[in-house]
Amino acid sequence: MNSIYLDNNSTTKISPTVAAVIADCHRQGFVNPASQHQLGQAARRLLERLRSEMIAMVGGVSTGMQTDQLIITSGGTESNNLALFGLATTASRTFTEMDLDLDQLRPRIVVSSVEHPSVLSFAKYLGTTDFDVLTLNVDGDGRISLEHLQQLLSTHNQHPIAVVSIMAANNETGVIQPVDQAGKLCRDHGVLFHCDAVQVVGKSKINFSQLNVDSMSMTAHKFHGPRGVGGLIVKHGVQLEPLLYGGFQQMAARPGTEDVALVAGMHQALKEFHADPLREQRIANLRDRLEHGLYSICPDMIVNGGHADRMAHTLNVSFPGIDRQAFLLAADFAGLAISTGSACASGSSDPSHVIIAMGANNDVVEGSIRFSLGAENTEQEIDTCLTVCKRVINRLSPATDSV
Repeated sequence: MNSIYLDNNSTTKISPTVAAVIADCHRQGFVNPASQHQLGQAARRLLERLRSEMIAMVGGVSTGMQTDQLIITSGGTESNNLALFGLATTASRTFTEMDLDLDQLRPRIVVSSVEHPSVLSFAKYLGTTDFDVLTLNVDGDGRISLEHLQQLLSTHNQHPIAVVSIMAANNETGVIQPVDQAGKLCRDHGVLFHCDAVQVVGKSKINFSQLNVDSMSMTAHKFHGPRGVGGLIVKHGVQLEPLLYGGFQQMAARPGTEDVALVAGMHQALKEFHADPLREQRIANLRDRLEHGLYSICPDMIVNGGHADRMAHTLNVSFPGIDRQAFLLAADFAGLAISTGSACASGSSDPSHVIIAMGANNDVVEGSIRFSLGAENTEQEIDTCLTVCKRVINRLSPATDSV
């Protein structure tokens, strides 16, 4: 059975040319780039060129005396954990140097209620240590409240905020957040700001230098690159306390031997996105085709986040009266690979924390389904998907059951 893959927010299939670049690196036998011999230095030169070019591709400063730093990580989860820990710990040390009594006045970490589990779960952990965690409100479409953020930041002088973390676009709904405005508010108040851009980098143009952020996370497998490699871009001059210890690599910010082949694969995938300026629009057209087709099948369908600006590759819908798990299983049996939310939370059938935070009623929460598209999807696949969805909806619809 030929499956139709529409779960690209979870992971994308690796591009054949990316796989070829990785294989070629292995054939060339690149060794540890930290080694001082000639073979090691050859690997180092390639690694640093790739690093510099990726910084430039996402709008960072890659040349001159104020170069931004790209820390190579294992992926988005590590990048987000490193950013929260590194920035919050650095800020806490600064507060101590300012003679603030942190035993009486615990520094705060601010995260939105719709963040990825790698941010929310790690923030929750930090809340058991030396920090208090505050949650930023969102509206009915899942957009953060800038007014609420301003209220929290206005207390910074009396109750210090160590770091604010807001994602660029939501992994479940695709809703785009006003990161540049939030970042400006943080900068005006002297508060460090991290952005989880995992669902934007390699899928839409982004400019690190214009976002008013101190750090930004990315991961290769979300844009047809290899799994197991990602990055955290850190603004020049921003200090980051390491999460891991054990080596001097990457200025000790993230010790461990960098994998030149995986970095080359991430670089190639990012380069392919930038070399295909029509990709995002093609995917948007497919998403719209799917959305309109689903409306014709189920006029009562709700598009979660539908009144906000959304990423081209994401469509999150609820079919009233139809359970998401039943829909998912029936679709999977028919050869359609979709999801009910974040893959990092898919070990559980718990309802989406994102849709709940948006204030949706129980029917919408229980019926939430995510379709996420990639560069390889076609119109024919979308039309076949619609045929499958119509069959599943007719089978599971309460109205059909009562006939």
